[in-house]
Amino acid sequence: MERQNAQKGLILLVDDDVNLVTLLTEYLVSQSYEIVSATNGAHAMAILHQVEPDLIITDVMMPEIDGYQLVEMVRNTPQINWIPIIFLSARSQSQDRVKGLSVGGNAYLVKPFALDELSAQIESSLRSSYLIQQNRIKKSETKMQVPDGVKLTQTELLVAQLVARGMSNNEIAQRLSASKRTIESHISHMLKKPLSPIAPSYLAGS
Repeated sequence: MERQNAQKGLILLVDDDVNLVTLLTEYLVSQSYEIVSATNGAHAMAILHQVEPDLIITDVMMPEIDGYQLVEMVRNTPQINWIPIIFLSARSQSQDRVKGLSVGGNAYLVKPFALDELSAQIESSLRSSYLIQQNRIKKSETKMQVPDGVKLTQTELLVAQLVARGMSNNEIAQRLSASKRTIESHISHMLKKPLSPIAPSYLAGS
């Protein structure tokens, strides 16, 4: 499942209300987001094994695995625990909102809601997530010792950091919205550079 033409980002929409999913999909696509949808938490986790969205919007009450359980599973999975999550639920009691935030949700909107409010919350969550990831990259850059005489482009440095974190070529391609062949090309170029800081053992099994 590849990302294509995602201008603002890929959103995973999780809800068993088909009509609501259709409405939100049409609206968010018009706002330049790419949408993939799931009918419950189990379906969502299956999708998350194939794609890594920039944000998740989930209902609470769903069959098999509900929204609270889904968020806990995401937060306990290191590869995807950074993804911002917005609850969108008809459950409006304060204890429901508190539980949603305590299990790891970034925001909790109550149905019915205004589309522009949802859009603003999405943009805010994505902006915060982007800043957090940029800070992590900067911190990892200070820890990465590149030998004198070795020059990496910004893209190569980012690929190197993701490889060092144990991500496969497919996972890196999804994260950077690039093809697997492009990622392999970057890695090949890095390995050909003298005194490459990327240990070949990191690339095994990619």
